[in-house]
Amino acid sequence: MVTGLKSSDSSSSLGLHSSLSMGLMPTPLDHTKSFDDGEFVNHMSIKRSSSIRMTCYSWADLQTATGNFATGRLLGEGTIGRVYRAKYADGKVFAVKKIDSSLLQDRQGGDFAQIASNISKLRHPNIAELVGYCSEQGQNMLVHEYYRNGSLHEFLHLSDDFSKPLTWNTRVRIALGTARAVEYLHEGCSPSSVHKNIKSSNILLDTELNPRLCECGLATFHQRTSKNLGSGYNAPECTKPSAYTLKSDVYSFGVVMLELLTGRMPFDSSKPRLEQSLVRWAIPQLHDIDALGRMVDPALRGLYPPKSVSRFADVIALCVQPEPEFRPQMSEVVEALVRLVQRSSFREDPGASRRMDDYDY
Repeated sequence: MVTGLKSSDSSSSLGLHSSLSMGLMPTPLDHTKSFDDGEFVNHMSIKRSSSIRMTCYSWADLQTATGNFATGRLLGEGTIGRVYRAKYADGKVFAVKKIDSSLLQDRQGGDFAQIASNISKLRHPNIAELVGYCSEQGQNMLVHEYYRNGSLHEFLHLSDDFSKPLTWNTRVRIALGTARAVEYLHEGCSPSSVHKNIKSSNILLDTELNPRLCECGLATFHQRTSKNLGSGYNAPECTKPSAYTLKSDVYSFGVVMLELLTGRMPFDSSKPRLEQSLVRWAIPQLHDIDALGRMVDPALRGLYPPKSVSRFADVIALCVQPEPEFRPQMSEVVEALVRLVQRSSFREDPGASRRMDDYDY
């Protein structure tokens, strides 16, 4: 299966005053703990290694593992390529992203190997891990860990009657974990890394429903495409991919928080005209307690603490401000969400947010 092994290894900040009085850097996080454990906001280790190993897969191996990239193995299609599920005889399962060849026409295979090496240096508990790559026969692919629970988008917008909805505590936990991942890209990497594609379909959930942000380190490809984010995620200043900045990422993250709060799509043409754009519909209501109660995802069935929802809405309001200079930096967002967790005394059924994952894939 493996044709060779590559080895490689892997922080700037910006400042902005925020009305949330956030100043401390976030404390570590342990993903083996539940949201209700007091140590949730006190344990996290950002992995940095000078000896990160990355597998170089052959085209033939990946072709076999994906059933010749069969339609039935397709996990999704984004702005820069398709993602397939690869399964090996030993039971290992990976997600293989085929990069659109038009985005690499003037690059050599060695350049792609360097890009893959740089991505492999992004080591964080809330970032989907890159385990290898392939650059053969004009094909360039990235091999990531596979997360059976799928994406946040699927949980929020595609769940059926047999799926249990995400509880409020789990939604806050997903927001905090994702915020930590973006903070790491913005303020823990040197130079800072703009994600450019933050949306719920790029937030994968592991077996414990901890978030894993994917498509990290791929901004160079987004720079080459004429496509922007999905409808509703683009910050007002983002008229083209090259216009994305760190603050554009903050805006997109705020839209994801709105999805978590309301259960609505960022843009939904089936809604009445004034409700189609989630941000435009939500902004006037975020500081109105009565209106906020009506905005909360009905799937929660009223099982949420109003004060926690109100504080969550305060963070959203900062992130989705039209002017980028007034949006907070991600470390401030993380600190606000950490405080929200620490103040919460809400308790839920610990088994409420769980998707079955014990069947064959």
